[in-house]
Amino acid sequence: MVGLQPSEVPPTTVVKFLGAGTAACFADLLTFPLDTAKVRLQIQGENPGAQSVQYRGVLGTILTMVRTEGPRSPYSGLVAGLHRQMSFASIRIGLYDSVKQFYTPKGEDHSSIAIRILAGCTTGAMAVTCAQPTDVVKVRFQAMIRLGTGGERKYRGTMDAYRTIAREEGVRGLWKGTWPNITRNAIVNCAEMVTYDIIKEKLLDSHLFTDNFPCHFVSAFGAGFCATVVASPVDVVKTRYMNAPPGRYRSPLHCMLKMVAQEGPTAFYKGFMPSFLRLGAWNVMMFVTYEQLKRALESKLMKVQVLRESPF
Repeated sequence: MVGLQPSEVPPTTVVKFLGAGTAACFADLLTFPLDTAKVRLQIQGENPGAQSVQYRGVLGTILTMVRTEGPRSPYSGLVAGLHRQMSFASIRIGLYDSVKQFYTPKGEDHSSIAIRILAGCTTGAMAVTCAQPTDVVKVRFQAMIRLGTGGERKYRGTMDAYRTIAREEGVRGLWKGTWPNITRNAIVNCAEMVTYDIIKEKLLDSHLFTDNFPCHFVSAFGAGFCATVVASPVDVVKTRYMNAPPGRYRSPLHCMLKMVAQEGPTAFYKGFMPSFLRLGAWNVMMFVTYEQLKRALESKLMKVQVLRESPF
């Protein structure tokens, strides 16, 4: 053990769990305005009579928000977003390898694509079940339009948002949209984790890259693009359903059908560009940071273990 380099030592589940949550929070800090722009574009057109502000494009949306709501508006909901990543990403990303190994039959060196997809669906569903309240609060903050720096706010803060939603809509309100979110994140998790896993494996097997930054960057970029393409329709429905006041939609299916009837099928890809910019950038930052954190944390644990085993 003493002679092994950190990259040669398989990271423990705890290291992956902590590393994934930390890396996801770092990625969220840098890409959160893109996510907020995506939410605003996705809900645009949902209630035309009540919306006075129109958004055009990613940069235009962010600039409009800054001009009409203040410079902090693109980061509205950041605290809930960080809550979400520490609970959500830690499970869906940090436990992916462990669940994949659990599903892989004994004696097999490599997991099949079906096993990887099953592992991605499993950890994605587990993560949503645990972290759904944080996602509901994050979307509510991001969708909340507050004109002017002195405009009214429905929630005084993140914890007040949890309490207000539970009081006004019941505890079930915090888990509103769980099923479309499970669907969306099962798809996203499969697209992200399986694509990253396969691209990285192929690059290493072909000796085009070693297990370093360029390999992680290419794999993460491919994962972000695939995730955006397959998950965008479900993401739009999820965002609108979670943000809607009680009674507007009877179910996620009703939300989807009403959206198609009023705005056409192209509504499913509203906010696609910010979604891609956000997911692409988020995946690159998260996976690169995650790989480095795994090595750093495992190296620290190795040093602690060596010190404990040392007779001096």
